[in-house]
Amino acid sequence: MNNHLPLNKQLCFALYETTNEYIRLYSQVLKSFGLTYPQYLVLLCLWEQDGISMKELGIKLNMGIGTLNPIVSRMMQNQWLIKKRSDKDERMVFIHLLEKAHTEKNNIMNRISSRIEECGLDIEEYEALMKYVSGLNSKLKKSNQ
Repeated sequence: MNNHLPLNKQLCFALYETTNEYIRLYSQVLKSFGLTYPQYLVLLCLWEQDGISMKELGIKLNMGIGTLNPIVSRMMQNQWLIKKRSDKDERMVFIHLLEKAHTEKNNIMNRISSRIEECGLDIEEYEALMKYVSGLNSKLKKSNQ
């Protein structure tokens, strides 16, 4: 690969720019729910599996506890979730969704889906992009180990 390509021909910049635009799209929708993009990622994990440990949540999101703690604390203040200490091991903290998270799930998901469709991204393109980006991510993870 030629490392002397101009900026607009660099994959790293194209991914950076696209990621920023995609997150901006999500952020615009999430703002009406009082959520940030990282908070939405927390909800996605908990919608898949409610009641996971803080440690497991951090692993799934690839976030350290120092990054995750303020996100979870803010979500607790806004009645999205709650922390519960384990009865068996006080060092273990589990995160559980509150009613608001369950009630708003479909509204959030529908608004995001609509917004993505408005961009002209159809399901086939979405799935193809997921395949390519996931493949790239796997290759990068392997090479960075």
